[in-house]
Parts: sequence; structure tokens; C-alpha cells
Amino acid sequence: MSQGIYSPNWKEIATALKAACNWCCSRCGRLCLRPEEKAPHLTLSQRKAYTLQVHHWNCDPTDNRIENLVCLCSGLCRIHVVEALL
Repeated sequence: MSQGIYSPNWKEIATALKAACNWCCSRCGRLCLRPEEKAPHLTLSQRKAYTLQVHHWNCDPTDNRIENLVCLCSGLCRIHVVEALL
């Protein structure tokens, strides 16, 4: 992630949105890991799949309108949604 194109408060925006959706993927409902969760029983690839990311629907990282943001798990949901937009 290039910090130069994201707003200075992007981390706070993303964290607030993730908390608002209760750390669940908006597409599949997968409960993802919170930052403080270590999950030692999961492998690195499993932990990555349970990581929640905030995506901009219009692919513009400067457009932080709530209707342009969505929480997606780093598993197949994020991949499928991003590929469909390209």
C-alpha cells in the first residue's frame, strides 16, 4: 500500500469500518482476525485468509465515502471482487 495516495487518517477509517462490520467479510460473512488476535493455531496462509481489508469499490483510494468502501476477507472474496472490477 502506497501511503502517499491514501488519506493520512486511512488506518483510522479502515479500522472503524472493520469494527462497524464486527470484523466480518461483507461478502461471505467470514469472521476475521482482529489486530490483537495472534491465532497461533493458524498457519501464515490461513492467517492471511482471515485478514479483513477495506476496499474502495471505484478503486480510488482518495474516495473514502462510506458507500465506496467495503470490508472483504483476504481470502477469495477480495480476489474475486477486485478481479470483477478490472
